[in-house]
Amino acid sequence: MRVIVVGTGVAGASCAYALARQGVEVVTVESGRPGQATAAGAGILQPWSSAAVPGTPWYELYLAGAAYYPTLIDRLTRDGVQDIGYARTGSLVVSADRDQLDDVEARVAAHGPERPEVGEVHRLDPVRARALFPPLAEHLSAVHITGGARVDGRRLRAGLLDGARRHGALARQGDAELVVEGGAVTGVRVTGEHAGGESGSDEPGSDAHVGGEHGSGETIAADIVVAAAGAWTNAVLAPLGLRVPVEPQRGQIVHLRLPGVDTGNWPTVLPMGPHYLVCFDDRVVVGATRETGSGFDVQVTAAGLHEVLTAALSVAPGLSTASHLETRVGLRPLTPDQSPHVGFVPGVPGLAMLTGFGAAGLTMGPNAGEIVADLIRDRTPSLDVSALAPTTTPVD
Repeated sequence: MRVIVVGTGVAGASCAYALARQGVEVVTVESGRPGQATAAGAGILQPWSSAAVPGTPWYELYLAGAAYYPTLIDRLTRDGVQDIGYARTGSLVVSADRDQLDDVEARVAAHGPERPEVGEVHRLDPVRARALFPPLAEHLSAVHITGGARVDGRRLRAGLLDGARRHGALARQGDAELVVEGGAVTGVRVTGEHAGGESGSDEPGSDAHVGGEHGSGETIAADIVVAAAGAWTNAVLAPLGLRVPVEPQRGQIVHLRLPGVDTGNWPTVLPMGPHYLVCFDDRVVVGATRETGSGFDVQVTAAGLHEVLTAALSVAPGLSTASHLETRVGLRPLTPDQSPHVGFVPGVPGLAMLTGFGAAGLTMGPNAGEIVADLIRDRTPSLDVSALAPTTTPVD
């Protein structure tokens, strides 16, 4: 069996890795367009304080995604991948409103013993909260969730692709166009500057393994194609005359550094609302805007910077002396109801999909990739995602 995975964000990379581990012939295709959500994502792994409705398919995938990380890390480690920027540093949900924190504490505690990955849950007064995150505003209390973790999206993606290559996966760089025969997807045509060559490797392109033609492009046959192109999924689907309800949502995220301060063990900070602060060894990442309707514009804007920094400094005024390292921009694949599209595409033989994870891609994506790999191999997945089956409509 040969499977082509179009798009190597964290979900696509995870699917490729899982399939390659199972002995499937895998080819990944990556366009390399700017704005990939994985490369910009904050990497917060803490779904339990979410106000999402328990039992909904979206929330169950969210919870399962966080629980899957220890398994994934063990597999990657055994395959020689040592560092994906993962650490279990805990998280602080902060507020000056006692009732808000009561609600959060009750939601997290409701998970009970069936979710041991949550860890311990403690209520902290402002002094104890600042002992864990020194820049925090003096008036903020917190709910401390010790199981909260973070991961570096770029390192995670690189580790998954490295693991896939170690199991024989090939890589192509370029734009992928579906090959459709009789209503079924039978492969892809890769076009672009690097079409026909292998990316991410010092070895020459191994086209004898995948067949096709050179020059203007390379046609690669496959038994299954997985569309995992994030915000660009509809461009991949164009030859079918179908679209999925996924649109780009721009997120601007700012990276700061406190000179001479080791921030690697500081917990993630989650205020009430869409903003956050997450810490790595050499930086504090603050974000993020949620700019629905942005299109594919990946520029950093004055308004975006103002929003992110204002929100961050209102929660953590101690960061006012931090230096600015960089601002990253990612285009989240957003759906109207925030539900991702995971599984085979009904009515289109040979096509599966992994997209629409919105702001939760680094939590959901690795496990979702494993689930789709199991579906492709006709294995029972760890979670029933039939309610998240892709829905497509004809292009007008």
